[in-house]
Parts: sequence; structure tokens; C-alpha cells
Amino acid sequence: MATDIDEKLRPALEPSLEAGEELQGVLVASQQSAFKGRMVGIGVTEGRLLLQPLNRKFEPSEEVISLTPDQIAEAKATGAGDEWLNVTAAVMDGAAVTLRLKTTDGEKLKLMMMRGEGTFGKLGGGETQRQGVEALAGWFASNA
Repeated sequence: MATDIDEKLRPALEPSLEAGEELQGVLVASQQSAFKGRMVGIGVTEGRLLLQPLNRKFEPSEEVISLTPDQIAEAKATGAGDEWLNVTAAVMDGAAVTLRLKTTDGEKLKLMMMRGEGTFGKLGGGETQRQGVEALAGWFASNA
């Protein structure tokens, strides 16, 4: 399953890369809003997060959301039902993580993801998901 996630997410995210930009990690999340939920592929690069809404076949369903550190006004993460002060620590803790982002233009994003390891194993995304979560945590650590 982990290989499948990597093989499906990378082609959906790679068209949004700029020249010389590389994906450091990919993962899948569920985005929740007041009126809908959808699957989102998250691509982590050195300077941006790419949030690509996906359909059930892992194909892009809407325009990608590209976020630089300067565009994120606030980031909070919770894991295993606890509120964390540090996004990096929360992303690395618990089987599931909820990441709430507020952009500088006021948009709010709620992303729920599995860590890809532990009890859930491949059901949580496996190795690709785990590496993607680590890349996401590292991105916040280096851009804090």
C-alpha cells in the first residue's frame, strides 16, 4: 500500500513543482471544512507546502494550494486528543494528527492525517506516509 500511495501521490503533485524544486515527502490527508470533506495530497518541498485536492482515484480534482512559510499566519497541531504548543512535536506524536493552518489571507485549513506506523501499519499509509509526516514536521521546524 505504501508504494501505491507514493506512486499515486507523486504524479498528482509533481506538475506543481517549480524548476529545480524537489518533493522531500508526500502524504495523504483528509481536509475538513464546515460543508465538505475531501482527500488532499500534501507535497513537502524545501520552500513550500503543496496541498492538492484529490478524487477517489488520487487524481487532482481542483487547483493546488501552494503555501510558503510567509503565507502561514498560524499553525496548530493536535495528536491523540491533546493540544500541543509545538507543531513539530505534535506531528511526530500519536497515530493520527490534526493540523490546523490559518493563512495570511485568512483562509483556515483543517488537515487530518495518519502517521503511517505503529498499530495501524500499512492501513495508516505505511512508509511513504511516515516519511511524509517526518518531512512535514521538518518543514515546520526549519521554517519556524
